[in-house]
Amino acid sequence: MFNKHKIVCVIPARGGSKGIPRKNIKLLAGKPLIAYTIVQALRSQYIDKTLVSTDDQEIADISRQYGAEVPFMRPADLAGDHVATIDVLLHAVQWMEKQEKYDFDILVLLHATTPLRSVDDINSCIKMLVETKADNVFSVTEAHRNPYFNMVEAGDDGIATLAKKGDYATRQSAPKVYDMNASIYVWWKDVLKNEKKIFLKKSRIYIMPKERSIDIDDDLDFKVAEFLLPKDSI
Repeated sequence: MFNKHKIVCVIPARGGSKGIPRKNIKLLAGKPLIAYTIVQALRSQYIDKTLVSTDDQEIADISRQYGAEVPFMRPADLAGDHVATIDVLLHAVQWMEKQEKYDFDILVLLHATTPLRSVDDINSCIKMLVETKADNVFSVTEAHRNPYFNMVEAGDDGIATLAKKGDYATRQSAPKVYDMNASIYVWWKDVLKNEKKIFLKKSRIYIMPKERSIDIDDDLDFKVAEFLLPKDSI
């Protein structure tokens, strides 16, 4: 709880990962990948309840082993490759409200594939949401490429132009842009239910360093994450 606002964390983890089979429970430094995110949520003094949304019994069992709640199994129609994460979150919210009669104010989404975030990162996003009266907050990291300076588009005629118009001599002089690092998202629950999207009128960003922004998508990412993983992660 923060400033009397009750907070729920949802960690989506379907079983059908295609790029890396069983990615969410693949071992990272000897522990299932999802375990790092569960432990981070449980260590946050602001999060009142941590649950995992999964369609996979093995993921459910491992999640419970590390302290998360798995109050339901995600239905098959919400477990496919092209299902929007927002729909998964709304399903979890509906379950909490209707089945468990659990009322809360803020929803935190943590992806299992970004295990290098810190507990302070999570807490800072929650504080930013409340203290700035934002609609939502999501984490980013500074982009390596800048569409005002060194990202191009090719038109139908094959002619290349800058992705965004601007006349900047150096990358440093161009407007700062950021990569969404797929790590932390925080909404007011009612805003999420009503708007059902990420980009809102009063969206704010929380900037994280690159070393805590690894989003695991392939075997190389696993190796980089293992190299950077703090010793006290779990």
